[in-house]
Amino acid sequence: MSTAITCTALSFTWPDGTPVLEDLDVTFGPGRTGLIGVNGSGKSTLLKLISGELRPTGGTVRVTGEVGHLPQNVTLDTSLRVDEALGIAAQRAALHAVEAGDVTEAHFETVGDDWDVEERALATLGELGLGKIGLDRTLGEVSGGESVLLRLAALLLDRPDVLLLDEPTNNLDLYARRRLYTAVGNWPGVMVVVSHDRELLELVDQIADLRSGGVTWYGGSYTAYEEALAVEQEAAERMVRVAEADLRKQKRELADTQVKLARRKRYGQKMRDQKREPKIVMDARKRAAQESAGRHRIMHEERLAGAKERLDEAAEAVRDDDEIRVDLPCTAVPPGRTVLTLMDLELAYGARVRGCFELRGPERVALIGRNGAGKTTLLRTVAGELPPVSGEAAAQVPLRFLPQRLDVLDDELSVAENVARSAPDATNNRIRARLARFLFRGARADQKAVTLSGGERFRATLAALMLAEPAPQLLMLDEPTNNLDIAGVRQLTTALESYQGALVVASHDQPFLESVGITRWLLMEEGELKEIAPEAVG
Repeated sequence: MSTAITCTALSFTWPDGTPVLEDLDVTFGPGRTGLIGVNGSGKSTLLKLISGELRPTGGTVRVTGEVGHLPQNVTLDTSLRVDEALGIAAQRAALHAVEAGDVTEAHFETVGDDWDVEERALATLGELGLGKIGLDRTLGEVSGGESVLLRLAALLLDRPDVLLLDEPTNNLDLYARRRLYTAVGNWPGVMVVVSHDRELLELVDQIADLRSGGVTWYGGSYTAYEEALAVEQEAAERMVRVAEADLRKQKRELADTQVKLARRKRYGQKMRDQKREPKIVMDARKRAAQESAGRHRIMHEERLAGAKERLDEAAEAVRDDDEIRVDLPCTAVPPGRTVLTLMDLELAYGARVRGCFELRGPERVALIGRNGAGKTTLLRTVAGELPPVSGEAAAQVPLRFLPQRLDVLDDELSVAENVARSAPDATNNRIRARLARFLFRGARADQKAVTLSGGERFRATLAALMLAEPAPQLLMLDEPTNNLDIAGVRQLTTALESYQGALVVASHDQPFLESVGITRWLLMEEGELKEIAPEAVG
């Protein structure tokens, strides 16, 4: 039997009653499938249901073969050694004991047939660019991007039949992404990958678009999907125009019919008043006219209702992905004003900023560098979350920091309540009006943070930061596109276009950085911060 994933009438609802999936039927067969959809459509939840991390509230999930799952946010115990994270520590210890002459039977049972496990582990680490790490270091010594690759290495070593990847390029630098692309391209079994990374989605065999509770399939890569979708949307918009024209026609015909019937009624009344015909004839003619008028009215009303229904159906086929709207004049920073000063700053884990660095006015700074170079450490130090080893980091304006892990929100509070914590003097109506601009309208603002998807959580966190009082005039974002789908990245770009303060963004997503109007590029390399020319990037 070929490996496959079959979901039948699959439903999932959070404990607070928030529905995510309802009666979903979908099957994933051999090959690489790119699972896409707007934030909140249930992509990550679906992967967790397939992997068994979540239990469905209705329906079934059936998988033939072993499943490996790389979640969106990888959290590993920092005290573990690398071989423990890879799941080979016991085999490795038994292997070393046998090599040292200990022939206890338990060692042979632990090793089984996997006598080359250590060589395979080192080879897998090497293929993912982690050869320098070794098997005896602890995870506390590796970066966020390296921990993602370590989790992937553990899955590759385990050789599952089904591999589920949820935003696997999160936190990965350009070099690490290339390694991941190779691993994905060489994968022989069933793979379902959720990603906003265009280059990764070009490697898949088909696209599954999860939208409005169902899945639509498109053959080929993401480019083929976009081309097919463009044709679909053009046809859908054409159908809307046809339906609108038909609706106008039916309204005109109904109005014309009503005018004709009114004239006929006035003529009949005139004949009755003048008594030109016998009463019995006029009564018969009146009844016939009323019946005819009733039939005409019903016919045209049914045609009008049908035209409205066809217009609604046509409109539903046209996609309308809302944009975040931000209007925060209080965030404006005058040109030339000093926003941030770093002076002879030495950071935890060894990185440093020599001399004096200043950020002035509404500058937009990109902070780039390899995984583990110290970018997150620098941002956390500026934000006051980490003390510097020496030197000074001083912000001269209100600042807010959006971390990679989006742990700013209180999971037990609603979106509106989380924003209220940052703006205690704002009225409930004001908070909800502003949240609507971040696409949390009505009941969506009452969702608990724990029920939000990665993209929704990002929007809620961004809202909490940007709607805080006092308004932030320095906004620092650490890998902000990690949890966003392609539409979400576009929404974030639109939001940042409206932001008038100073901006510092640490990201490996170069197309995104170029889209937000970066004015300075800073490279963290070999433990030091350097300013580089735009043409040197990439």
